[in-house]
Amino acid sequence: MLQMIKAFALLGGEWVLYILLGLSVWSIAVIWDRFFLFQKKAKESKLLQEKAPELLLKGQIKEVQKLVESLTSPAAAILKIGIANLSAGPESLEQILGSQRIYEKLMLEKNLLVLGTLGSNAPFIGLFGTVLGIIKAFNDLALAGTSGPTVVMRGVSEALVATAVGLLIAIPCVAAYNYFQNWIKRELSNSDRLTALLMAYAEKEK
Repeated sequence: MLQMIKAFALLGGEWVLYILLGLSVWSIAVIWDRFFLFQKKAKESKLLQEKAPELLLKGQIKEVQKLVESLTSPAAAILKIGIANLSAGPESLEQILGSQRIYEKLMLEKNLLVLGTLGSNAPFIGLFGTVLGIIKAFNDLALAGTSGPTVVMRGVSEALVATAVGLLIAIPCVAAYNYFQNWIKRELSNSDRLTALLMAYAEKEK
């Protein structure tokens, strides 16, 4: 067992770079997917926030229903199901709206765990590759004897690349994760504003 661990340690950290490369592609795919999705929903949300509050205050529910019919933003989806269940009464309606809000939040947060995990752990993966590279470099120096200080220097230099790549992945992942989470929080707050107005209408019509 000990020999297997030693053999593994002497493999070096080059293979870790391939893992980091795959993770970087994955993180970029998630960032682009969420970015374009949120951009689309942000435009719809802006339209909804401009028109829906006034309509709800006036009790023009049919106009609100027409407005949200073709929209896919979280607030629109919550209003759709709320309007469809107005006859259920205020207490039941509140539960229905809360359930839909949870669902929309889960959909918005889809794959964001990937960014959070990579942002936290990519530097450690890179550091792991660096440690393995340094172990191999010193082993190469021992085998080279007195003739190869440059061997270990080259090995250490190559090993540090893994840490740099890990940080290069982590920084945009953390930035994107924080940006998306802030957007989700703001979007759900906007939806809460509209559902509060819908609940006020339901209470009035009770």
